[in-house]
Amino acid sequence: MIPIYWSAFIVFLILFAMVTVLGFSASRWHRGDLDLIEEWGLAGRRFGTFVTWFLLGGDLYTAYTFIAVPALVYGAGAFAFFAVPYTIVVFPIMYIVMPRLWRVSKQRNYVTAADFVRGRFNSPLLALAVAITGILATMPYIALQLTGIQAVLAAMGLSGHGFLKDLPLVIAFLILAAYTYTSGLRAPALTAILKDILIYVTVIVACIAIPIHLGGYGHIFQVAAAKLPATKGSVILAPKLFTAFSTLALGSAFALLLYPHAVTGTLGAKSGKTIQRNAALLPLYSLALTFIAILGYMAIAAGIHTKDTSLVVPLLFLKTLPTWFAGFAFGAIAIGALVPAAIMAIAAANLFTRNIYREYFASDNGPNREAQIAKIVGLIVILGALFFIVAIPLQYSIYFQTLGGIWILQTVPTIIFGLYTRWFHRWALFLGWLVGMIIGTGMAAAESFKTSIYPLHIGHSVYLAYAGVWAIIVNIVIVVVLSVLFNALNISNGTDDTQEQDYVSEPGEAVGQ
Repeated sequence: MIPIYWSAFIVFLILFAMVTVLGFSASRWHRGDLDLIEEWGLAGRRFGTFVTWFLLGGDLYTAYTFIAVPALVYGAGAFAFFAVPYTIVVFPIMYIVMPRLWRVSKQRNYVTAADFVRGRFNSPLLALAVAITGILATMPYIALQLTGIQAVLAAMGLSGHGFLKDLPLVIAFLILAAYTYTSGLRAPALTAILKDILIYVTVIVACIAIPIHLGGYGHIFQVAAAKLPATKGSVILAPKLFTAFSTLALGSAFALLLYPHAVTGTLGAKSGKTIQRNAALLPLYSLALTFIAILGYMAIAAGIHTKDTSLVVPLLFLKTLPTWFAGFAFGAIAIGALVPAAIMAIAAANLFTRNIYREYFASDNGPNREAQIAKIVGLIVILGALFFIVAIPLQYSIYFQTLGGIWILQTVPTIIFGLYTRWFHRWALFLGWLVGMIIGTGMAAAESFKTSIYPLHIGHSVYLAYAGVWAIIVNIVIVVVLSVLFNALNISNGTDDTQEQDYVSEPGEAVGQ
């Protein structure tokens, strides 16, 4: 039985109390009518460069990242570093694509990517497909944030049995649900500032103090290189994994950009130029991620042995750092779970309210009713994720998360292509999405959901690549071929609610940061 580390737990509680106070006080920050969905779900699109930088950083770099990436390095070596190039590649794509989505969304009062799809292609069905894809991919992602909190609680000795085991987790997420309901997107935006400061301090201290404790980086890599080949990986990527590594990085970059929480964080900015400035600055997080990944090698060198790889980083901190600072780091990880979980819940609520509830159940309800429904759905999403992690074995959450990136990637033709042209036919986009979803899911299922890398056999050769990339290739081919066919047959492609100037004109920037 793990003893309770009281000094770590006390520091952890202090930080958790701070983020709770910030979460509830955020409702009075950048004041707006929180009975309007644009204010609750997008904070009135008021965030400037400074706040957006922290919001997107808190959005894209989660507790699951802090726990899972070093754990994968610990078990698989160099292959886990695919996370670094993919978070670098995503920002040039963001610089080009997302300001265009922000501008048309601002001009047409779109709150979600599915809103844009609905207006661009005049297709409720295609918008529904995008909305359902986003919600399905987001739910297990929220649940997996809980693994970060579970890991640090277990490492501090708060494991317990039965209901007591999950009680701290339940309390944390009830608090999250409460301040998300009252403050909307303002809550994760404000708490993201604290979260990222804590994360950066943790990374800087860990990457200086732990190597000193272990005898330097040279020794760390030497020990990791000696031990990894006997398990599953190596510190040098094997040539046979080059294609898998590169396609996983590229596919994940496009998928990350279109996750509902990433779209929500982006649309909360006050201008397209704000998004471009952030795309230039956000690679600083990729630098931090590199050092976070190296923690996996440090754990090997420190002699950490555990069957539960989510405990790799917490156990490393407890073994090599002062206990009170381990509590500081655990607080950073826990807050790193709450911030993105709040944004994800808000994003899922926005999608349900705008693209399912309003479209199919209550199209004549006013904006106040929309906001109220979104708040309630946000609560349900958070509680649903909590049930998911408490009542359902963890591996099922991981299986769904494996599918999440594959699924989101299948919306690239509809959203990204749609931002630049209407030549692609709406029915072709829908059928391409459907086939891509089936193929991607089938490939993941064929690998028992344990990996998103699929070996494609062509003749006597085997090509390892990200299943999402195989699926999106088929998706795009179907979209192009059927668009040619449907356009030639003059099958109606609906009417476009947007105009070209909506995508390029920059509305006046709101006041404030």
